[in-house]
Amino acid sequence: MTTPPTSGIDLFADEVLLDPYPVYAALREQGPVVHLPANDVFALTRYDAIRGALAGWESFSSASIGFNPAANEALAGTSLASDPPVHTRLRATLSENLSPRALRGLKPRIEAKADAVVAALVEQGGFEAIDALARALPLEVVADLIGFTGHARDNMLRWGQAAMEVIGPMNRRTAESFPVAGELYAWCSQVVAADLAEGSVGRAIFEAEARGAVPPGAAGHIIHQYLGAGVDTTVAAIGNIVALLGSHPGQLALIRDDPSLVPAAFNEVLRYWAPVHAWGRRATRDVEIDGAVIPAGAQIAILFGAGNRDPRHYENPDAFLVTRNPVDHLSFGYGPHGCAGQGLARLEAHAVIEALARRVERLVVGPEVRVPGNITRSIEELPVLEVIAA
Repeated sequence: MTTPPTSGIDLFADEVLLDPYPVYAALREQGPVVHLPANDVFALTRYDAIRGALAGWESFSSASIGFNPAANEALAGTSLASDPPVHTRLRATLSENLSPRALRGLKPRIEAKADAVVAALVEQGGFEAIDALARALPLEVVADLIGFTGHARDNMLRWGQAAMEVIGPMNRRTAESFPVAGELYAWCSQVVAADLAEGSVGRAIFEAEARGAVPPGAAGHIIHQYLGAGVDTTVAAIGNIVALLGSHPGQLALIRDDPSLVPAAFNEVLRYWAPVHAWGRRATRDVEIDGAVIPAGAQIAILFGAGNRDPRHYENPDAFLVTRNPVDHLSFGYGPHGCAGQGLARLEAHAVIEALARRVERLVVGPEVRVPGNITRSIEELPVLEVIAA
């Protein structure tokens, strides 16, 4: 048994957040676990180590998904930040409303919305992809699904961004985002069924609380998770779709020639550019990985993007190949905390890819603009300079 290797890398430095992949490669070569004193974390860098930790909730607790105590305290008791058996009960109501059966009726509506948005943008001949598509579609879909109206609907984007940002360490980004995340937390603490549209999933969650399916007072926490965990990551994923298909015209052509590649293409987008940079766990005991010991009580940083590019698991991992179909990518997590909203994210993303492949011969994209984010790695601006229609 040995102590893990150490690196002087600051995982949350601006330059790392903007382009983490060279850092991920260096850390992977040091070992599956690397101690980062600058962040006081043990980073998991390789595919097998990450997947094992995500499955092993007894040793890797979700009670510390955040990298600062205030975030973990605020999230205590939520599905995101709890372990079985508490997590199992909270997750059941969340998953019930996001199951394939529950979402089946949404598919035609989401596909029609995505096609209408893409058709209008193609008609323009050029557009700003993040505001016009990557943000516009998920915000409308989630607002309609949960039943957000008025003030809540107007603030979804800034609330969702802040809810992810505050999970990072207590740096400037986190400090500036706490007041905004606090607005979301306060709203979710006070929301009642009547604040949400009739027939919405939000109403259904309150009905589950009323019949005792979830603990009293838990409905607001569950709604918080829909918005806090589901909006910013989906926006990032859809922005990545446009950027990658624009910069890899040959891959877009493959999808256009064979539309059955749409699910595989989205899996590859998620593998190639993970929407979530780092996520936390807490070691409940001394844990040994490939002979290196993580001490009990240590904060863990799970690096999804590093695992997704691990050459020990994926051949030619730095290439973007829509025929790869990496169904086992790590970007949706794994195990008990695998992303509850992944079915909805897939519906939205598949609809966007299908619409682009059907209507677009070529997207000419300009340089992407990124802003450092603690947790979500996304594109802030992406100009589509020219659209060659199919």
